[in-house]
Amino acid sequence: MTVNRVGLVVHGGRAEAVAAAREVRAWCAGHGVGCADIDVWRAGARHSAREELDSAGDPDLIVTLGGDGTFLRGARLAAENDALVLGVDLGRVGFLTEVPAPAVRTALDAVREGRIHVESRMLLTLRASCRLEVPAQMEALLGYGRGPLLPPPPVRTECEAGGDWGVALDVTALNDVVLEKLSRDRQVSVGVYLAGRLLASYSADALLVATPTGSTAYSFAAGGPVVSPRAEGLVFTPVAPHMVFNRSVVAAPDEPVALRVLQGSGRAAVSIDGQLRGVLGPGDWIGVYAAPRRLKAVRLGPMDFYGRLRERMNLTDAPAALADGEAAPLWPVTTPPPDDLAHLALPPVPGDAPRPS
Repeated sequence: MTVNRVGLVVHGGRAEAVAAAREVRAWCAGHGVGCADIDVWRAGARHSAREELDSAGDPDLIVTLGGDGTFLRGARLAAENDALVLGVDLGRVGFLTEVPAPAVRTALDAVREGRIHVESRMLLTLRASCRLEVPAQMEALLGYGRGPLLPPPPVRTECEAGGDWGVALDVTALNDVVLEKLSRDRQVSVGVYLAGRLLASYSADALLVATPTGSTAYSFAAGGPVVSPRAEGLVFTPVAPHMVFNRSVVAAPDEPVALRVLQGSGRAAVSIDGQLRGVLGPGDWIGVYAAPRRLKAVRLGPMDFYGRLRERMNLTDAPAALADGEAAPLWPVTTPPPDDLAHLALPPVPGDAPRPS
């Protein structure tokens, strides 16, 4: 697989990330591959994904060195450029990142030689009743201790806009889109529509729409379901709603989720993958749906999502279950599966080459 230019997104606050970045630059120099740092937290101002990519020389591989937050910043760039993204794990949770720092050169060799799986992940995009902007006084308040905010999302000029269908925003989310209250003492009131039909009007701290990838992030913390990243769907989850129905709803990938701020509500903030991108007032709305583009994440082999879930969430077995003996695998893994099970995603037989996921 040809790699002409690498873009680096580095968590500069971690010494191990800075050291791993030196390894990537050395590998690129040794293989005649261009390499540029993309400083998404540069002082003074932040730029759009397109501007950042242009300044980095239009990379076709984005390498992130940090945790899942750093990966999300790199994913924003990769999605914009239809580039591959490789996450080097230097974080605390690591659901998104792929390889440990000591293996970064080996991973780059695998990419160059085509010995990888390219995992396609759903992204979200949105339309809104108005352009998204953050008030200047709010940006100054939130800037304390952090880098500058991202610029307002631009409009997708190739899309029809206006009227009932609002403004098509040129923005993507790998994890989630969140509408949340601005005032601590006042919840946000929102009408929630699935596939164009009113589901219910909520009074809540926040309401979010997540991808399967994002189901293990904010949605999980709010009591939402864990969804396989291989699944397709939109996960709607209310956060601390003042109503009896407090369950998540999983919509089909072609069913948009719209959130309209009700007239009696306070203002609400719109966050995309954890980044504040705008403020809505009563009567404003956003419509969240699957983006036409997909994220292309580099995997060195099939991902053991459920093993990672057990490890990273520190899942333990019930004492009563352990009293009944050690847990055993449901399916034998010492012999190939029979024909009627050959189409299922099961652990590879020891000694066999792993099956593509």
